[in-house]
Amino acid sequence: MRSARSPAKSPSEREADSINAEPTVSEDDVRRQAGTYRVVVEYDGSDFSGFQFQPQVRTVAGVLERALSRLFELTTKVTAAGRTDAGVHAVAQVISFKAHVDFPIERLAIALNSILPPDVSVRDAARVASGFSARLSALERAYAYLVLNRPAPSALLRRWTHHEYRRLDIEAMQSAAQALIGTHDFLSFCGVPPEFGGTVRTLRAIGICREGELVRLDFRADGFLHRMVRTMTGTLLEVGAGRRPPDATAQLLAARDRKAAGMTAPPQGLYLRDVRYPDFSSGPAEGDFLRPLQQMFS
Repeated sequence: MRSARSPAKSPSEREADSINAEPTVSEDDVRRQAGTYRVVVEYDGSDFSGFQFQPQVRTVAGVLERALSRLFELTTKVTAAGRTDAGVHAVAQVISFKAHVDFPIERLAIALNSILPPDVSVRDAARVASGFSARLSALERAYAYLVLNRPAPSALLRRWTHHEYRRLDIEAMQSAAQALIGTHDFLSFCGVPPEFGGTVRTLRAIGICREGELVRLDFRADGFLHRMVRTMTGTLLEVGAGRRPPDATAQLLAARDRKAAGMTAPPQGLYLRDVRYPDFSSGPAEGDFLRPLQQMFS
């Protein structure tokens, strides 16, 4: 027996059906209607293979994107102010992403922290102007490097400081750092040169101080090259240990040769501590993140 066919609908009926039908919304449609979010993230980089997403290994971006995709029920990709290497930490990394605006912004940090692993924490979240980019909108970035300067290493701080057993000459390091301040070609202090943009950067400030058994190096610039902070740190540590003269840094800049500069300092002592924008700065007050360590080793 043949089943009865429904009569063909007229053009006006088909038009009415299309108007009354539930709309199909794609992820692209959602993104076009999305808001832009800015999130400040803190993380212990010890167990991450860097920030940038890599499909086969654990990365900070991968952890954040999974958490955000779960909350917003939408595949979410993040942009970061700085792509930190494996083992490098962040006190105030900034990420941006696009997602729908239905999620209450005042609850975003709380919700993310409830599902993120303990070595990643969200400190602040805000909706911002649509043109904001954590990377492209940044005016300045600041890093700190921590050295435990005493004869014996620390079992407690081995993941968060670099150990140097030789007594460092802070004045010699400060003298050597002066030649690095300003606008220079930092090719000698670059791990892998960028494909675009060149190797000229403006280093605005370097601070070096001793706090008890801790030596802290602070760097602030418009931007940094791959492993630039760690190579500058390694070179200054060699000066502090008496292995290079303080006046060598100007010659190293002029050489434009990575082999001329010092060692690349280990990653565990390095912290992304601040990113500055026209109307926002992500970092804590000076020294705040160091206070527990200073109290322990001062």
